[in-house]
Amino acid sequence: MTSLYYLDPNPSGSPAVLLLHGLGADHSMWVFQIEALTAAGLRPLAPDLPGFGDSPYDGRGWSFHRIAGELRDLLTHLQTGPAHVVGLSMGGVIAQQFALDYPFLVRKLVLASTFAALRPRRLSQWFYFFQRLFLVQCVGLPQQAAIVAQRVFPLPEQEALRALAAAQIARADPRAYRAAMRALGLVNLRQRLREIRAPVLVVTGEQDSTVSPEQQRKLADGIPGAQQVILAGGGHALAIDQAEAFNRILLAFLLSSLEKETVDVER
Repeated sequence: MTSLYYLDPNPSGSPAVLLLHGLGADHSMWVFQIEALTAAGLRPLAPDLPGFGDSPYDGRGWSFHRIAGELRDLLTHLQTGPAHVVGLSMGGVIAQQFALDYPFLVRKLVLASTFAALRPRRLSQWFYFFQRLFLVQCVGLPQQAAIVAQRVFPLPEQEALRALAAAQIARADPRAYRAAMRALGLVNLRQRLREIRAPVLVVTGEQDSTVSPEQQRKLADGIPGAQQVILAGGGHALAIDQAEAFNRILLAFLLSSLEKETVDVER
């Protein structure tokens, strides 16, 4: 059994596609991908990670190793066999950890808007992360949620998305959120990236101000055979604000029968 809440809208589909959300989000961030993956005959699985959405957090330690183990238990419970794994931002870090801990359960790996080690090069990025850390530790999630939502969805026409993102973040278990932020700040998987043997696609927003395209290039360069796709004009939340382009790239990669097939960069 598993304590994780999850969506499994197409249990007859195959293979499974494990969708791992970002910090503060939940399964609903994958709504556009779930529809596309189901239409393609695949089996999307969208869990809420511990302390987020409808999945409880027991307060007994939040780590990427532990989350990877809970995801293994979910796939075992559902008897999916090896799955494609797709992670965005924090979900991408967890996807890397899962691929390192349980390589026999990973078919292909899609890493979007993510990193192996969070080491910003610009002062503005450092300020943003320290501001978030201060707010979540000393003020509260609602105030921190507003800052994150504005950064991820900055355009006037994205007001509804900002409100939704802020509400999702504010709903998270504060203990899990703080622990996840600490884990993200400390993680460094760069020295182990060469151990990943599954085919890997790194998807990057050209205008991502949360995880720079340069950081994502380092991630792709560290994984043998990994490809990187850069979406022109894309920000951090590619699965939402660039859903059509993201889905096209995602399906082309997952449905390819050639493990090392080239995916064209979209500029």
